[in-house]
Amino acid sequence: MKKTIKIGTRGSLLALWQANWVRDALIAHHAGLNIDLDVELVIIKTKGDKIQDTPLAQVGGKGLFVKEIETAMLDAEIDLAVHSMKDMPSFIPEGLQIGAIPLRENPHDVLISHPRNPCILSRLDNGARIGTCSLRRAAQLLRFRPDFKIMPLRGNLDTRLKKLESENLDAIILAAAGVLRLGLGDRITEYIDEDIMLPAVGQGALCIETRADDPVIEPLIRHLNHPPTHIVVTGERAFLNHLDGGCQVPIAAHGHTDGQTFTLTGLVAAVDGQTCLKDTVRGPAQNSANIGVELAQRLLAQGARTILDEL
Repeated sequence: MKKTIKIGTRGSLLALWQANWVRDALIAHHAGLNIDLDVELVIIKTKGDKIQDTPLAQVGGKGLFVKEIETAMLDAEIDLAVHSMKDMPSFIPEGLQIGAIPLRENPHDVLISHPRNPCILSRLDNGARIGTCSLRRAAQLLRFRPDFKIMPLRGNLDTRLKKLESENLDAIILAAAGVLRLGLGDRITEYIDEDIMLPAVGQGALCIETRADDPVIEPLIRHLNHPPTHIVVTGERAFLNHLDGGCQVPIAAHGHTDGQTFTLTGLVAAVDGQTCLKDTVRGPAQNSANIGVELAQRLLAQGARTILDEL
């Protein structure tokens, strides 16, 4: 039996790596079931890809890296999509769903310092120029070291690495997952402890998005779902959802399971890092979504809505 499916993806090196990983996993798994899959990658340019000269926080809107891909799926031009989970808005459009979440890669942020002065975050020179376009990263960097100069940094991962030297930056901050997936782990100077920088919601996880209740695609991708990762990411996204936040605001959360217990730490910060609300909630792993909501409510009670409204 032969099936043909189309995977929607962005065209960056990292996005293509992720889509090809899903493609290869699908083909390998179903070959053992005597199902011959013909899997085609469909590259779709998103609004976030088209606008490269403006910080994303100034572009505004949600789903900057997924909306066009989701439209293609709703129009039946593709059968499923592969996204970085941290790019996913808190709300999924009607008619679509998160079909599977594979095993998560390292969720933390990393520091890549300039080759002329390779050193960890705490030892960078006073007034060091740090490249990032993430308000979440910028806020936490300034909370840790108010002397840092935050420099806007757009572009795909390979472009950002080149700008480290071409724009004479002292260091840049990237997600560990992307660096590791592209085999560039030797460039990492430091894995940043989450006490200093809490990761973005879903960072390091992939999102396989499908049409809701698709009787053909759902069975094909079911094996790619990693239940422990799904539990953790569900809790993190419930936190984001309740705050009505997106990937371009200074909201962070990281959860983990220990046996039957789910622990979630979340943060909402002012852009300058001067105000930072942070808390942790624990509870049964099967209630991860409820724990995410409880954590969001705690931070809202502490004043998180005022911070978010000011943005």
